[in-house]
Amino acid sequence: MVAKIGRGKSLFGALTYNMDKVNNNTATVLTGQKIIESPDGTFTIPQIANSFQVHLAANRKTEKPIVHISLNPDPSDKVSDNDYKRLAKDYMGKMGYGKQPFIVFKHNDIERSHIHIVTVCVDDEGRKISDNFEKRRSMASCRELERDYNLKGAVEKKHGQINLVFKPVDYKAGDIKSQIAAVIRYLPKYYQYTTLGTYNALLSLFNITAEEIKGQYNGTARQGLVYFALNEKGEKTSNPFKASLFGKSAGYSELQLHFNKSREQLQNSPDRSTLKTTIEKTIQAATGEDDFKVRLKNVGINTVVRRTADNRIYGITFIDHESRSVWNGSQLAKNLSAGVFNDWWNNDSKPKIDLQTPGSERSATNTNQSITQNKTSENQTNPSLSNAANALSDIFGGLVPQTAGEDYEEDEFARQMKKRSKGRKR
Repeated sequence: MVAKIGRGKSLFGALTYNMDKVNNNTATVLTGQKIIESPDGTFTIPQIANSFQVHLAANRKTEKPIVHISLNPDPSDKVSDNDYKRLAKDYMGKMGYGKQPFIVFKHNDIERSHIHIVTVCVDDEGRKISDNFEKRRSMASCRELERDYNLKGAVEKKHGQINLVFKPVDYKAGDIKSQIAAVIRYLPKYYQYTTLGTYNALLSLFNITAEEIKGQYNGTARQGLVYFALNEKGEKTSNPFKASLFGKSAGYSELQLHFNKSREQLQNSPDRSTLKTTIEKTIQAATGEDDFKVRLKNVGINTVVRRTADNRIYGITFIDHESRSVWNGSQLAKNLSAGVFNDWWNNDSKPKIDLQTPGSERSATNTNQSITQNKTSENQTNPSLSNAANALSDIFGGLVPQTAGEDYEEDEFARQMKKRSKGRKR
């Protein structure tokens, strides 16, 4: 079990964060201590807030009296509501909050259930409850509770952790937000791409797309990103998810920085020549679109084609998983632009490739021989889930840092609490 402890000044903010989830049926009020409730057993933010007023009014000089704790058992642990209630009470007692008012929320908005506890760190006489060695005491308390409640140990999990497969989004599997997050939080660490178009080409392998949004706020131009899940046909199948839900690295500003950095790194990259030669030789050997794509895939290169409603090709992007770089055809050479492939695949005018200067080529046993397997058509924008998963499993060994079950809204809320505190200090 992992405990996260946050501190802040806004009781309203901490309660609103949790009660919004209650109102959206993704959380419930599990229990409370010294908390006012309505005659019908329901809770409201004003009533809950009033339960803490004696302590807050008596506060002498504690700058951040609000404590927001989350207790996170391993996803494989089966914890009943009654066990969660006792777990919260035992943890609060071990941490010195046994006599404090506190309220416990159970969250079910991600793959694993977990609880949030809101309390105050000043007693009814305004004295601060000690937070000396808080992290050390919290870890020790968690280890004791793991034994008491027969929960999987966080230390054991750390040493024996099996990371999750870096795989495309399956909109039918649910928890789309976590699936998207598991991809977009890590792509910038592995791949180089220079435009929103090439970024979206890479995202399409994972059944995700990003859209830029523009507007004005108080007379100032604002830009941002939203993400959607896609189905097998490349159609949007989810509500938009704000980039801020997935952390700083998924946002517009960080993406622009990544574009600029990638341009510098790719400008004189030798991978460009290797990729160009590989594609040109594949054109010479391939009999058509499907054969061309399969040959490239067999050497670790995905092809993403963009078409108009009348089937005209207006964009083509190559994703080289060996060099982990993404290129539009026109970035590589004029004879690899979208128009060239449109003439070949729509007008039966195959380009004549003149390899005057032999260059290095991606080697594979299947590159220069006819492909008689995997005849599934790839004319849709998105490769199939299995194709994309297999290609990326080969690259990363099928493993990336574990992300399933992370609460990205919780992380963002914690960042906002820190920002507000820093702002007040200034």
